[in-house]
Amino acid sequence: MSSLSVVLSVHNEEKLIKDALLSVKEIASEIIVIDNESTDNTVKICQKYTSKIFSHKNYPLILNKSKNYGFSKASGDWILSLDADERVSPELAKEISEILTNNEIVGYWFPRKNIVFGKALEHGIWYPDKQLRLFKKGHGKFPEKHNHEYLQVDGETADLKSHLIHENYQTISQFVNKLNNSYTGSEAENFIESGKKIYWYDAIRMPTSDFILNFFRRQSYKDGLHGLVLSLLQAFYALIVFAKVWEQQKFWEYNSKNFTRDVKKELRLKFNEFYWWYAHEITPWFLNPKKIFKKIINRTLV
Repeated sequence: MSSLSVVLSVHNEEKLIKDALLSVKEIASEIIVIDNESTDNTVKICQKYTSKIFSHKNYPLILNKSKNYGFSKASGDWILSLDADERVSPELAKEISEILTNNEIVGYWFPRKNIVFGKALEHGIWYPDKQLRLFKKGHGKFPEKHNHEYLQVDGETADLKSHLIHENYQTISQFVNKLNNSYTGSEAENFIESGKKIYWYDAIRMPTSDFILNFFRRQSYKDGLHGLVLSLLQAFYALIVFAKVWEQQKFWEYNSKNFTRDVKKELRLKFNEFYWWYAHEITPWFLNPKKIFKKIINRTLV
């Protein structure tokens, strides 16, 4: 059977790291921990489970630098990239153990179940949130361009069915701190480097589009109040990305004699989009002419 190296990159994770390590203890041939200048008891806890702990400079805007470094330290035939707040479910551990002898596939995706503010989410950007984390050594790495990026592999991939459990945000403060310190700055920098430009109306379009995408199109409303709050927080995330790009562009001003009229027009467009999605997703079919027509067509085709 092929050997498996589990690689974790950590920074001040004393509250979460133990459960991550325990979840892979039975399937890992070795556990590699890359410590990014932790100042708490993270390293001490890791030492109970592995001796292969390496120090690395902390790069909060490009977290995947240290993950790639960890891959270079692995000696297994396969590598599983894991975060401190993630747990391999028993079902996923069994699946991984069964497929490690496959010689054709070089990488595997699996669904990630996000637990946010105490609830396992089932919709929106939060589920199934498929992740590519298991790959043959030498065939994969992170691009190191921003924090929200997928691991890339140079060959055929396949899907596993079982879940990776993600003990995601526990508090609102944690969400806002990560948003500000780890994610939006990196995303703004990459936006600028791409050569794209923002316009005044993006201050409205970016957050409202993100809200509509998550709450309606990806059906976060089915997760109730959690879905609503998280959709609003994602809209706030988009607004902060806009604002940080705007800041880099020296807080330019939109000069128009009819600024309030332009804002009203933009808001009306987004309201119309909001109403269309409400009617499309939430209004009962018998009150929605479009849904009635769709049901008639479907019955005709049967």
